[in-house]
Amino acid sequence: QVQLQESGPGLVKPSQTISLTCTVSGGSITTSYYRWSWIRQPPGKDKEWMGHITYDGSTYYMPSLKSRLSISRDTSRNQFSLQLSSVTPEDTAVYYCARDCTVVAGLTCDYWGQGTQVTVAS
Repeated sequence: QVQLQESGPGLVKPSQTISLTCTVSGGSITTSYYRWSWIRQPPGKDKEWMGHITYDGSTYYMPSLKSRLSISRDTSRNQFSLQLSSVTPEDTAVYYCARDCTVVAGLTCDYWGQGTQVTVAS
């Protein structure tokens, strides 16, 4: 059973960077051909896919976030991470990590973390 767990600060000041880590257990992030995603859900809004890193380290980002978003990985720790820079209060959301997400009939992923609240406020 694959498990994902997000970790990181719950409060970030405007203009700073949100840094979150997803620790994966029960499976390797380098196993072909999995894609490891970050998703967020702002208050009162739908979940939004942000980007992913693939089993071989390639990254893909939602175009509207591409200038601020970076996803990386540490294979020795079986973790992948998100950095979102120049944040504003509009980046306040519950942030999730997940595996193998698709957007066909809504956003679905085969495994999800429990989510972590990040609030951007001074």
